[in-house]
Amino acid sequence: MIMENNELVPESIYTSEVTDSELRIEPHSRDAEEAVLGAVLINPEKYFDVGQIISAEDFYIHRHQWIWKAFSTLIEKGRDIDVQTVSDELDKQGKLADAGGWMYLYSLVSKTPSSMHAESYAQIILEKSTRRRLLTAANQMTNLALNEKKRLEEVLDLSEKAIFSVSEQQDRKEVQPISRVLSTIFDQIKVLFQQDQEIIGIPTGFKDLDKLTGGLQKSDLIIVAGRPGMGKTGFLLSVLKNAAMTYRKHVAMFSLEMSNEQLVQRLISQQTGINSQKLRNGRLSDDELPLFVEAVDVLGGTKIFLDDTPAISPLQLRTKCRRLHLEYHLDMIIVDYLQLMTGDAGKDNRVQEVSNISRNLKILARELNVPVLTAAQLSRGVEQRSDKIPMLSDLRESGSLEQDADIVMFLHNPNSDPDKTAGLDGAMKLIVAKHRNGPIGEIDLVFLKKLARFEDAVRKSDIGGYA
Repeated sequence: MIMENNELVPESIYTSEVTDSELRIEPHSRDAEEAVLGAVLINPEKYFDVGQIISAEDFYIHRHQWIWKAFSTLIEKGRDIDVQTVSDELDKQGKLADAGGWMYLYSLVSKTPSSMHAESYAQIILEKSTRRRLLTAANQMTNLALNEKKRLEEVLDLSEKAIFSVSEQQDRKEVQPISRVLSTIFDQIKVLFQQDQEIIGIPTGFKDLDKLTGGLQKSDLIIVAGRPGMGKTGFLLSVLKNAAMTYRKHVAMFSLEMSNEQLVQRLISQQTGINSQKLRNGRLSDDELPLFVEAVDVLGGTKIFLDDTPAISPLQLRTKCRRLHLEYHLDMIIVDYLQLMTGDAGKDNRVQEVSNISRNLKILARELNVPVLTAAQLSRGVEQRSDKIPMLSDLRESGSLEQDADIVMFLHNPNSDPDKTAGLDGAMKLIVAKHRNGPIGEIDLVFLKKLARFEDAVRKSDIGGYA
């Protein structure tokens, strides 16, 4: 053993078997990495304990990353972990020789007397990995600070994001005993009981819907679907405006069909009651101009974030939402609409692709612990029925849409001839067809086409003023 940075380091780290990249003076513990790998080879059940703490990327030494990835692959295949199976898997991947061969795997077992302290060694690996990420972030910040072509505000923003990224990776979920969860639930119910509130989630601004759902709940994926002309985007924008303006929630909306400018025009129209066509051509009356100016001021004071990236992928969406969440603590995410997203190109068909998208949206909702509200198109099956009432089976390219969604709602025009009245002002039904944690039912709404706005059916509309 050699003393380095007040830490005992095995002499083997300085031998020829170690790559140049491993000789960089960066925080790491070869002993801890070897101990964790050896513990899993001795007792494969330790993989599940350690896997909650670290991933392959947390290992500093490359060969150790490859060995851990081989562990993961074997687990996914339902195969046992031992020296032979790991050797075979590394050989299939063309990494066996680079990983030190089967002799190195045997040496890991022989160096590890027991698997008892694997979790403690994993915590050491995680700590060293976090310190390396901090160094990387610090180097990025140094380069940014030295680049005088960038504005100081941009440098500060990018530097903050680099640190946020490290903090985010450090915050990993752990398995919890039920007693801790029960304590959390008890405290939540106690507060709600004392407040005597029906809405415990994010309010939509629609009285009957909020009463039925208790508001949009954290970690839920909510799908609102309908035939063309039913006002899906208008409904999403109404929820956005109500949540952000009335209840001061932080909401991000990703529009794959309309530009940010078009969305803002619609929001202003909803807020002022000014016809969206008049806003587009700028022909405002003397009475309407003050309403427009005030709406711009009011909307500018909200925490609404807009993104109109076309054909955004789940990975891009996740990255942007994580950054927003770290900076502004998002309360809700809205996507318009699901089928316009770009899925995994490796999928065999569109159904699998859409299923992958919906699964990622659900994962995003759970990861950030916020409701994700998205619109979806219906298949042509609904057109073949005389009443045109949507059903769960009508979800286009459904795949796992119905399975992944916690709530599925349909916008439906109850008019006897919906084709003739599609898109016109009038009564609308919001059909809650699936509600994983509550009741289903129908809600009466009114759709104001020229304003792209939904209202409660019981409320009288004041076209000339604020809703």
